[in-house]
Amino acid sequence: MLFNFSTQFVDQFTALNVFRYITFRTGGAMLTALIVSFVCGPYIIRLLKSYQTEGQPIREDGPEGHILTKAGTPTMGGFMILLALVLATLLWADLRNGYIWAALVVTVAFGLIGFFDDYTKVSLNNSKGIPGKLKLLLQMVFALAATIWIMSLTSSPLATSLALPFFKSVLIDLGWFFIVFGILVIVGASNAVNLTDGLDGLAIGPIMIAASVFAIISYLVGNSIFSDYLQVHYVPGAGELTVFCGALVGAGLGFLWFNAPPAMVFMGDTGSLSMGAALGSVSVVTKHELVLVIVGGLFVLETVSVIVQVVSFKLTGKRVFQMAPLHHHFEKKGWAEPTIVIRFWIIAMILALAGLATLKLR
Repeated sequence: MLFNFSTQFVDQFTALNVFRYITFRTGGAMLTALIVSFVCGPYIIRLLKSYQTEGQPIREDGPEGHILTKAGTPTMGGFMILLALVLATLLWADLRNGYIWAALVVTVAFGLIGFFDDYTKVSLNNSKGIPGKLKLLLQMVFALAATIWIMSLTSSPLATSLALPFFKSVLIDLGWFFIVFGILVIVGASNAVNLTDGLDGLAIGPIMIAASVFAIISYLVGNSIFSDYLQVHYVPGAGELTVFCGALVGAGLGFLWFNAPPAMVFMGDTGSLSMGAALGSVSVVTKHELVLVIVGGLFVLETVSVIVQVVSFKLTGKRVFQMAPLHHHFEKKGWAEPTIVIRFWIIAMILALAGLATLKLR
């Protein structure tokens, strides 16, 4: 909004030229999202507590300590992240950019699915929420629309192609199968983040780390000079997503203030589903879907632990882990919650550096 407004008066006030720079607007979006979180956070938490007298329902088959330490904590805190993210992006991004609207719409849409799921859990005092098949169907529908939208904004042959990390100019044209691939990336990222959200501060840290990496990737991919130098595929307009990712980092920082152990609020599916979808959609736009697997390797690891646990139990009747997802396994082994969270953050940072290395190792 500020960018579009400033362009009308830049001839009279040359100082407004600063809004032309994506880096400046990214910093502004990050700071705005952080302030919105700090200002609105306490009010949102009080509101959630007033409607959730018993807080988020705790899994009966989960770690025993959660019944004592987390009972009564309200959920749906992801609304705080979404509010800060949307307001900051609308304020600082170029609203003529289609990629911005695609990322915002898919993020909010997945947030609504998560909100519906959280509301069902709270209103029925049941930790299961809406039926899994219905939730997955809704996710696929929105991911389908988002993928087709992104494809329509992207020039050929990038629109339907998969870029491979570590290779300079390799493009695999998937044709119309790219729609299926895009759905898999967005829905997969969304649910992977959702599985990771199980301890205070555990998910939001890696989300911010991944968003920071994709802010850099978006900026480089959307700049013809830098993309040519790094031998990555140039995607005109993708640079504007740097502002979106910056807003996500700021919103995440603000939420972490209230989600740090012991958490005052949980993000719930409202936050985890929407944040995962946001990262997935940005990766599809920037043609770095496979890099997301590296950068978001912690999310992948948590998802794989659940898959391995389920397959092993169904085939052999035995469990590989004491409990899945993986963070609960370490809880069962006696690790303190802050120890698990901080060590998982360290893993996320290492994987983020590995993902950034793919930009140069080609």
